[in-house]
Amino acid sequence: RLGALVGYFTSAKFLLYLGHALSTWGDRMWHFAVSVFLVELYGNSLLLTAVYGLVVAGSVLLLGAIIGDWVDKNSRLKVAQTSLVVQNASVILCGIILMVIFLFKTQLLTLYHGWLLTMCYILVITIANIANLASTATAITIQRDWIVVVAGEDRSKLADMNATIRRIDQLTNILAPMAVGQIMTFGSPVIGCGFISGWNLMSMCVEYLLLWKVYQKTPTLALKSSKVEESELKQLNVNKENDVKPAEGVQLIVEKDVTGFEPQQEKEVGCAARIAEPFVTFRDGWVAYYNQPVFLAGMGLAFLYMTVLGFDCITTGYAYTQGLSGSVLSLLMGASAVTGIMGTVAFTWLRRKCGLIRTGLISGVAQLACLVLCVISVFVPGSPLDLTVSPFADISARLFESEPLPTMASPGGEPEVAFATGMPNLLNGSTTPANSDPGMNPEPVPIISVSLLFAGVIAARVGLWSFDLTVTQLLQENVAESERGIINGVQNSMNYLLDLLHFIMVILAPNPEAFGLLVLISVSFVAMGHIMYFRFAQKSLGKQLFVCCTPDPKAVSDSSLPGNTSTV
Repeated sequence: RLGALVGYFTSAKFLLYLGHALSTWGDRMWHFAVSVFLVELYGNSLLLTAVYGLVVAGSVLLLGAIIGDWVDKNSRLKVAQTSLVVQNASVILCGIILMVIFLFKTQLLTLYHGWLLTMCYILVITIANIANLASTATAITIQRDWIVVVAGEDRSKLADMNATIRRIDQLTNILAPMAVGQIMTFGSPVIGCGFISGWNLMSMCVEYLLLWKVYQKTPTLALKSSKVEESELKQLNVNKENDVKPAEGVQLIVEKDVTGFEPQQEKEVGCAARIAEPFVTFRDGWVAYYNQPVFLAGMGLAFLYMTVLGFDCITTGYAYTQGLSGSVLSLLMGASAVTGIMGTVAFTWLRRKCGLIRTGLISGVAQLACLVLCVISVFVPGSPLDLTVSPFADISARLFESEPLPTMASPGGEPEVAFATGMPNLLNGSTTPANSDPGMNPEPVPIISVSLLFAGVIAARVGLWSFDLTVTQLLQENVAESERGIINGVQNSMNYLLDLLHFIMVILAPNPEAFGLLVLISVSFVAMGHIMYFRFAQKSLGKQLFVCCTPDPKAVSDSSLPGNTSTV
């Protein structure tokens, strides 16, 4: 038994988990801290944070396919090591620059009329964006490629590894920001920058070693087929038609007869062709993504990003306007992490019982059923829904600060302030509206609406994460090895595109009175995403879509294959 335990802790699978845990811990600390740092630097304004978010989302949207293509065209170890070093070195450099800015901000303001400080801001955002792009490359190569090769031909092992990776993500999402937040609270922003820089330096060295160990323990990682040399020895699925040729299948393992990369004949390429190459790659990536048999499943997942029903700054801000305290919100976030982990457990169980594709269907139904609570919350007492309120009232108020802030009449006849003026002071923890009289005791808002909202959001995480894992494994199993990078790069771009649209939606309707409308729109997009997945499942399984599966292990091994009906 001791030998088995030692064998597990030295296995490629565990080393991959450990490296991912270190990587995501550093990522979560940095993503949390950089937003706080930018707010602190710019006089408690969200401008720099908003610019940073826009730059990050826009970069992945435009460069996702190009990053994926780079992952496909280079050896696995080179891609993993390069992206790891670039990511961590960028974060370390950003931390050092932020420390300098915090320490010498007053002096920098006086130099060159403040332009030097502005250049420092631009430099921080640029380098942080490079770190995020490198992190995207790391996620594609490790979570979408290495994990598939380490799992070998065992799809159940692949499902378990995917679920474990998501559990690590869920835990680090909660614990890492808490840890760095305590350091910044009881220390200072300078200490926080130094800690994150030091962590990334040590983590980079350990992760580099772990990658090398995993690479040594998995010889097939050294073999990588090109599009021309695609192996036909193993296949995960047949195409949409049952009479598809074996050559059109998709394999899970890499080919075993490849001895290395064949050096390609380099041709003289003109300057214009080199300039056009990224645009051609961008176009080819999106075309290849559209032509994938799992295109509708991937689109369905992307549509789930067009939502305000998550624990981001938008929903948190709305909760504050409805009277929820920071401590209550922290408990709700912890509950959401627990249900997210439950979703990963449900995924592995459902996949064994019903197969991969049907797991996605069940997860989608479960998520939509829970989101019905969010829809109900829009119409029950306590909901601030009032479509007569202009969505641009707060924007105009900020543009003309010299004028009195307009108030909006609520259905009860009492004046209500616009969204931003009702937001809490996040720095001192106050949940009192900015223009309210502290001496007055306003009538408490019924919490039944916001309670139903968060009950639906938290419960829906079970179906959400089970569905996310389903689509992730479908992409892993049904995308050719030579296209894993570019297809997953485009998938990331789609996710960021829908995420951007959801922020634009909030900008157009920022008042709490319009939040109920945003909830209804979000649920509609989630429903559209699951309809797309249903169409994918219908094409893949045909008439046997709703036939129950037996829990026979042999049947499960083929139940996830689009078009394969031999297991029903």
